[in-house]
Amino acid sequence: MSDPRALAERFNRQIRDIVLMLRRANAGQAITTQQMFVMGSLEGGSRRMSDLAAEHGVRLPTMTRQIGRLARDGLVIRGREAEDARVVTAELTPVGRQRLQHAREQRITFLAGRMTLLNDAERASIEAALPALEKLFAGS
Repeated sequence: MSDPRALAERFNRQIRDIVLMLRRANAGQAITTQQMFVMGSLEGGSRRMSDLAAEHGVRLPTMTRQIGRLARDGLVIRGREAEDARVVTAELTPVGRQRLQHAREQRITFLAGRMTLLNDAERASIEAALPALEKLFAGS
């Protein structure tokens, strides 16, 4: 059985490589990887800025700037909660939803191309690991 610490160290390096690869793949797109992640968090509807900041592991001023850039570009709209007008919310616009879908499709196409470099057994190994990864990341 693998040593959890050694596995974590190797896994950490792989996560870094994955993030950098996806950032490079995203380089020519209209939205950045980080913007794509934030916009993905808004797919289910309006969200509190404080909840977005917590989900993305950033401070509220950082998320406020990120949402400000997305709002400036017409991809999200800011609002207020009806119950508490002090609470700022963000929501995808139709253009934002379309841009997110396009960026996601480009990323999936890129990843599918990378997957073709693997043989059937290697792709099966990745597929077999997905339930464990889902469990690992659940609730994070």
